[in-house]
Amino acid sequence: MKCPFCNQDNTRVVDSRPEDDGTSIRRRRMCDACGKRFTTYEKVESIPLIVIKKDQSREQYSRNKLESGIMRACYKRPIPIKEIHEAADSIERDLFNMEEKEIASKVVGEMVMDRLKELDAVAYVRFASVYREFKDVNTFMDELKKFLE
Repeated sequence: MKCPFCNQDNTRVVDSRPEDDGTSIRRRRMCDACGKRFTTYEKVESIPLIVIKKDQSREQYSRNKLESGIMRACYKRPIPIKEIHEAADSIERDLFNMEEKEIASKVVGEMVMDRLKELDAVAYVRFASVYREFKDVNTFMDELKKFLE
């Protein structure tokens, strides 16, 4: 690491500690040449994930979009916000563990439905009704029968 003060590349780490969010490490460094100290942050770089939508268009994965979809399904349900965030964390972790650069929105939707099925039956049916685009009562009933099995 180059010193931001004198541009020498002989610096050393004098202190390391994880940040409060647990996703990065704060390092205090000291330059052996000029003796000045500076701070760097180390964070794992994630692969940018592209979602392939139903119409074959592509857009960058958005954690906010994932969470807002789960939140809409859980609207006025007795589900703590912590559990909603944990569900989003779990889905996101599974998505990135697939190590794919592009993933179909269908895969994301199925992951959300699987997680909502465990979380709350009403939230699951709400999400499924929008995601699967129920056209009539019969398709809605078919999904309910699948859920009850």
